[in-house]
Amino acid sequence: MSLVAKGNRLSTLYTDLAARRLGGQALTCSNDFFAEMENLLKAEAPIFQPGVFTERGQLMDGWESRRRRFLPDGSSDDGLQFDWCIIKLGSQGVIRGINANTAHFLGNAPQQVSLEACNIQGEPTDTTEWTRLIDITAVNPGSDNLIDVDAANPAADKVWTHVRFNMFPDGGVARLNIYGEIVADQNWFLKGEPLDLAYIKNGARPVACSDMFFSAPENILMPERGANMGDGWETKRRRSIGDVEVDRGNDWLILQLATRGNIEKILIDTCHFKGNYPNAFALEGAVLTVEQAANKDALTADSHLNARFDKAGSNGEETTEQLNIEWTPIIERTSLFADREHTFKDEVTAKEQSFTHVRLKMFPDGGISRIRLWGFSA
Repeated sequence: MSLVAKGNRLSTLYTDLAARRLGGQALTCSNDFFAEMENLLKAEAPIFQPGVFTERGQLMDGWESRRRRFLPDGSSDDGLQFDWCIIKLGSQGVIRGINANTAHFLGNAPQQVSLEACNIQGEPTDTTEWTRLIDITAVNPGSDNLIDVDAANPAADKVWTHVRFNMFPDGGVARLNIYGEIVADQNWFLKGEPLDLAYIKNGARPVACSDMFFSAPENILMPERGANMGDGWETKRRRSIGDVEVDRGNDWLILQLATRGNIEKILIDTCHFKGNYPNAFALEGAVLTVEQAANKDALTADSHLNARFDKAGSNGEETTEQLNIEWTPIIERTSLFADREHTFKDEVTAKEQSFTHVRLKMFPDGGISRIRLWGFSA
């Protein structure tokens, strides 16, 4: 992403593949005596309620195992050297890193963690072969613990369906995020079959944006309608700075579509955005080469110039042609209203053209809850 957003360095770059709203699920674990494994995947920030006890001890908002006791010969009282939890990813994908958040686990956090993964149909069994993605790594109590998958790992770019999260020797972790890139099976997309080209589980993803001060742009690609105003893409208010009109244009977001396709119908949902919805939006499409799509600086610079100078048309030589990116109008600037679903079909142009990327322009700023781009694989 192009600008700083709330979150951590992994959450602003990648999708949480284990998120519950994508279908992530904690399947089984070695032990969750003090606190249930399901807590690991909660979307809400972990809380702590001092003095609130269950029959097993202080109520903890996370996954916590019992204390493991080791014998003089190095064996343990339960035959295990560490605790583990198996998680089904909500969407298969390439894993780039994790956040093992130990918030509120101060005297009971694990010393170390590791991560393994597999790619299988169905659920893991005792004979499942696991591949190590993150070696045993020390973690700190009461904090985020961001750990990257080493790019030199031979398995770094492989696609996975399940992970096994290990903590040594025992203890508690409040939340676990598995950050990466969703990889949809292209065999899912049959030519002539309609699909949502802007659905995150189909492989659509944000590439760059002008701003994401209040909430991340990937929210607009998520399943179902937004749960609240935080479950959308919202930018800060645009301001002029003295005589410099750098913020008088519009905000923008570039999306990589799930697959190259033709767009037939558009839905823009401003659900929950009432005093902060945009006045209007426009949508453009482009076919980008691998090199163009990978050039984040070029994408950002191009979108930045268009966003801030389109209306005046006065920026001369600094145009999209300079970067060899041709944006084709899909729907011209169109009014939006508060807290409502807007559907457009007759207004959509370029239906015969296929695109790999789209640029959503939001005039001048504000929030959008969801975008749906229904069409066909090219």
